[in-house]
Amino acid sequence: MLFCTGEYVLFLAAVVTLYWLTPWQRPRVWLLLVASFVFYASWNKWLALLVTATSVADYLIARGMESVSRPGHRRALLIASLVMNLGLLCYFKYTNFFLSSLYESLNALGASYTFRSLSIILPVGISFYTFEAINYTVDVYRGKMHAVRQLDYFLLFILFFPHLVAGPIVRAKDFLPQAARRKRWSWSRVGLGLGLLAVGAFKKLAIADRMGLFVDPIFAASDQYSTGACWTAAIAFTLQVYCDFSGYSDMALGSAHLLGYKLVINFRMPFLSANISEFWRRWHISLSSWLRDYLFIPLGGSRHGFWKTLRNLLITMTLAGLWHGANWQFVVWGLLQGVLLAGHRVFQKLMEPFKDMRGELQSPLGTTVRIALTFGLCVVSFVFFRATSLRSARDMMLRMFTPADGLPTPLYMHAFWLSVTAVVIGHMFGRYLSASPFVWQRAWRHTPAVVLGTAAAALIVLALVVRPGATRAFIYFQF
Repeated sequence: MLFCTGEYVLFLAAVVTLYWLTPWQRPRVWLLLVASFVFYASWNKWLALLVTATSVADYLIARGMESVSRPGHRRALLIASLVMNLGLLCYFKYTNFFLSSLYESLNALGASYTFRSLSIILPVGISFYTFEAINYTVDVYRGKMHAVRQLDYFLLFILFFPHLVAGPIVRAKDFLPQAARRKRWSWSRVGLGLGLLAVGAFKKLAIADRMGLFVDPIFAASDQYSTGACWTAAIAFTLQVYCDFSGYSDMALGSAHLLGYKLVINFRMPFLSANISEFWRRWHISLSSWLRDYLFIPLGGSRHGFWKTLRNLLITMTLAGLWHGANWQFVVWGLLQGVLLAGHRVFQKLMEPFKDMRGELQSPLGTTVRIALTFGLCVVSFVFFRATSLRSARDMMLRMFTPADGLPTPLYMHAFWLSVTAVVIGHMFGRYLSASPFVWQRAWRHTPAVVLGTAAAALIVLALVVRPGATRAFIYFQF
């Protein structure tokens, strides 16, 4: 049930209407549970039952951890939860990847084996709700939060349909108190929710789907296109994946606001980042913060010396790449991100004695150069994110960095530059809002509802008019 379809609009309108017509908080939670199950079961009812069953198991495990005092028993329960969640993730997402890699390795050694992929249906959103379940059980084990007593509250934390299939990754300590809190109707919050839905739809339909028209044919046959066309496709994909995923996140936040819930912001103008570390503080924030708290820091973080910090960065980001997809190009993409983060740490250390040079880099001109360089590195690394194989990624990179003639871009370039302009304006506007939050809040409160409603409606109409055709599935649904 894609967020940008009429089916979802009707579904959301029905849920919101029934939700606010229900006067009691607990029945509202039950209504949202039923709606969330229907939302997921509309794709596959058996996998919806699987998600529900594992959530019940995590609920019982957390209750068990809190009821026993012996450290060994608590640790055993935590391990059981981790084995269940990560085991299911590995089975559904990585079985065919591991088996195909094994067979390729055996064939490279001279053995003659054939491999047939197993018929395994990947549950939509499994990477997201697995991390949410791990966050909960680990925090209960660490004593950072108490195990929730109400099963329906916990099930809603996992199954809440706005974030179920593609995030943002929600923390239990942030969501569970909201489930228990009584909600009150707020016109300003409804306006914010509708505005986020409109902005998200525009990002997805008007920019991301249109950029896909530049991306798909060139990545499918990069050896036939010119160097300029390949660079255009690489930049177009960087814009596509950003607008696609941030558009989904906006619509998830907007849907939650309509129901009185607040989800974490997942993007903060990432293309204004002046270095790769800042980029990961602005890009997919719920994932990067989860990786920091539940992988990087447990590995040792920055506590055991400079070189071990670099090692931990490489391990964390390589596993982050594997989290995104079960193939080697995602592993390489994650490793590249780790290398870039480690390289930034090395560069910072080398620059420590050079105060004047650091001042130049912090100047407006130096910052502009650093932003452009960071964006360029992201564009190049995202080639591996989009490529269908390491060989196609290699061919694309060779075409980009070896001047060559070939076919031009398959579409008129004015559509590409209009999309680039829209993203730049959006980033600059967002930067102004973040620098002057009180001005924005005051303007929002004092702008007539009819003006805000008209602007949102106009944005949605524009998105529907300029979209290139049938709505594409969100890129992050495959993760």
